[in-house]
Amino acid sequence: MDIGSAIRAIRKRKNITIAQICEETGLSQGFMSQVETNKTSPSISTLDNIANALNVPLTYLLIKKDERMAIVRKADRKVTTSGSEKLKVEHLSSTKGMRMMLVELPPGSSTGEVPHAHKGEETHLVIQGKIVAEQGEDSAILEEGDSFSWNASTPHRVINVSEGISIVLISVYTESDDEQESPMY
Repeated sequence: MDIGSAIRAIRKRKNITIAQICEETGLSQGFMSQVETNKTSPSISTLDNIANALNVPLTYLLIKKDERMAIVRKADRKVTTSGSEKLKVEHLSSTKGMRMMLVELPPGSSTGEVPHAHKGEETHLVIQGKIVAEQGEDSAILEEGDSFSWNASTPHRVINVSEGISIVLISVYTESDDEQESPMY
């Protein structure tokens, strides 16, 4: 872990000197310098004191860089097409086992002629238009602002029944990161 570099980056971003951290924590400047250069590993109690002096949660110092907030700008979204109807899929963001997408369904289009299944759980929010969601023997008409969820291992499909484009926001959770393609679309 690179806790020292995180401490130094936070301290510099907040314009806090090592002397100020030491004054608040009671630690020596030599020790703080060794912490920031990763030459020594402070105890959890000491890290908690440093985190308090920096006004950040202790857990923020302990998480790995790749576990911190990830940002995907609109212009940088990965856009793909899916299925025979070439549904537009914008990949918004992802983290361990969870992905979020915006799917555009042209009028009369669907996620396929026959329902399909895959691993995972899905939640949906209809952003625009009107759709029919089918899973097994269940079927519902959903409009803008409506939401639904299902276990994706049961065959399912979505049909756009509006005269215009329907847009659905989807979050998909799977136990692992194995399934990287768009599961529903």
